[in-house]
Amino acid sequence: MTRLFVEGWAPEYGASIEPDENLRAAEGSVDVEVEQRPWEPIPGVDDGIPKVAFVDGVRRIDARLVLDEPTGPIPGICGSYAVGAVLWDRVECRSEVIEATTTRLAVLAGGHVPELPVLDYGLTFDGISVADDDPASLVRAFHDAMRRAEAHLAEELAQGGYFVVADGPLYEYTETDKMGYVKSHRRAYLPPEQAPLLGELGASQRTPLFAIGEGRYRRFSWYLRLVDRAGGHSWSGIARCEASAGLGTEVAARLADRSAAVLPLVASEGHIDPRAPQNLVPIAALEKDLRHGLGDAGLVLRALRKAMGAAA
Repeated sequence: MTRLFVEGWAPEYGASIEPDENLRAAEGSVDVEVEQRPWEPIPGVDDGIPKVAFVDGVRRIDARLVLDEPTGPIPGICGSYAVGAVLWDRVECRSEVIEATTTRLAVLAGGHVPELPVLDYGLTFDGISVADDDPASLVRAFHDAMRRAEAHLAEELAQGGYFVVADGPLYEYTETDKMGYVKSHRRAYLPPEQAPLLGELGASQRTPLFAIGEGRYRRFSWYLRLVDRAGGHSWSGIARCEASAGLGTEVAARLADRSAAVLPLVASEGHIDPRAPQNLVPIAALEKDLRHGLGDAGLVLRALRKAMGAAA
C-alpha cells in the first residue's frame, strides 16, 4: 500500500532522500554478489572496538571576489573551513574533540592567485586558483580542499589505531580501518531486486555488501538502519556506509557488522537534532564546535571589505 509521509528532518536541512538523476549510479556499475550471502537483513555485531573517531568538516563562503582586469572581471571567493574529530574512548566512557583547525582560502578563477594581507583580528586567507572561469569551479576547489583535510585527518587517526567514521563519502580509498558515513541519499545504487530489503531492515541491521565503481575508486558499500521505523517510511533511519574494496570482503564485512551495532548507540533523537537519527550525536557536537571556530561571519566579511578598501 502506497502511503505519504512527512520527512523526519527539519525542512531547512532538506531531506534524507534527495534523488538526483545526474548522480545516479551507471547501469551495471554495482555488484551485489560480493559477499556471497542471501539478500536478507544481517544483524550488527559489536566486537568491542575500544576507540572510535568521528571525522567531519564544515565550510562557509565568506565573500564573493571580483578581480578587475582590463580584459574583463575575474570571479573569486573567500571561504573558511574547519576540520576536526571526536574521539570516543568506549573503555573509559568519554569523548573529546581534537584537531579542530580552521583554514581560510581566497580562490580566483583563470589561474590568478590572490594575495590578501593579514586582516583585522589576525585573519589570514591563503590564495589558490582554478584554471577555468566557471564560478562553480571556485566552490568545488574550496570544497575539495576541505575534503582533502578531512581525508588526511581520517587516515592519520586510522593509522593510530582508531576505527574512523568519516562523515560523508570517503575521499581516499586506502586500506585502513575507516568507513564513510552517508546520511542523505542522492543516488539509487541497488537494483530493483535488492532495493526492497531496505524496508525490511530492523534497528541495528544491515544489508549485505555491494561493490561500487572500478579500479582505484572501487569500494564496498552497505545500508544499515539506526533505529526502528516507528511509523516512518521504509527509508526512515537508513544510512549508507562505504569502505575501500582494497580491504577485502572479509575485513569490510567485519566493519559493516561493527557499524550496524555501534552507530545506533550514538544515533540522535528528534527532540534534540533536526536531522535525527542519521546525524550522529558525536558528529552534531563536532559540527557545533567547528562552526564556532569559523568565527562570526559578519566580522569576517567586515575585515575583508576593510582590507579590500584599503588596497583600492
